[in-house]
Amino acid sequence: MSARATTAVTTEAVDEADDLPWIEDGGKVAPKDARVLSRLFLDRLQVLEEGTREYQYARNTLIEMNLSLVTFAARRFRNRGSGDMEDIVQVGTIGLIKAIDRFDLSREVEFTSFAIPYIVGEIKRFFRDTTWAVHVPRRLQELRVELAKSKEALATTLNRTPTVKELAAHLGLTEDEVVEGLVAANGYVAGSIDTPGGDDETGDSGQKYTDTLGEVDPALDLFEDLHALGPLLQQLDERERAIIEMRFGQEMTQAEIGSELQLSQMHISRLLSRTLTKLRKGLLPA
Repeated sequence: MSARATTAVTTEAVDEADDLPWIEDGGKVAPKDARVLSRLFLDRLQVLEEGTREYQYARNTLIEMNLSLVTFAARRFRNRGSGDMEDIVQVGTIGLIKAIDRFDLSREVEFTSFAIPYIVGEIKRFFRDTTWAVHVPRRLQELRVELAKSKEALATTLNRTPTVKELAAHLGLTEDEVVEGLVAANGYVAGSIDTPGGDDETGDSGQKYTDTLGEVDPALDLFEDLHALGPLLQQLDERERAIIEMRFGQEMTQAEIGSELQLSQMHISRLLSRTLTKLRKGLLPA
């Protein structure tokens, strides 16, 4: 472990994490050491009970140690012309937290590779929801976001794009209001592809976004996995599907799911692990 890391890590165990090293300031851990320590903390986090002091210590330390990933990803968006770096980093941190909560060591992938898409996804969503080409009333900006969420939710349920009538019923609005929101959404646009998109610190400040087009989107693999996952989800029983929906759709904690289903958090943990194993096996080639 580097000299930089040893200033922040001691071999003493603490009451809150009796088998984890005590890290006073995760932000001072060198990136190389953070990768090693993150695996240790992620492994321990999966068997800790949510809400305990030990769980909070492990989770918060993981966030601190990996904030450099957020900063790294945020630099790609510094010249978008909407939102300052502090806002972008805060939004990216939400993606980091989601990645920590959803990471599974059995995936056999590096946490950094798993976390970056979550971080970038949250930042892109931030720009998608806040960048408009013309002035649009705030209520219509907010309606656009609600329409986007409703279209996604209904499309999953209906297995097709919802109609204006279905969107109106789902949101409790008139069809005219929905149409107005859809028209207003045309006032939103991302930055020009001719906008400089390089990082001044790397000496590429003259690079434009158009120069970066044509790369293979890593999300395509995720799309294929989700497409293959659909039939497997249909094979689950009602309780298993409900737990998956609450954990990953509604982002509820295991304790919250247990309260909803009147089961213990440990029981929910076992059911969730068993269900994920079943889905994982179904995705593997025969």
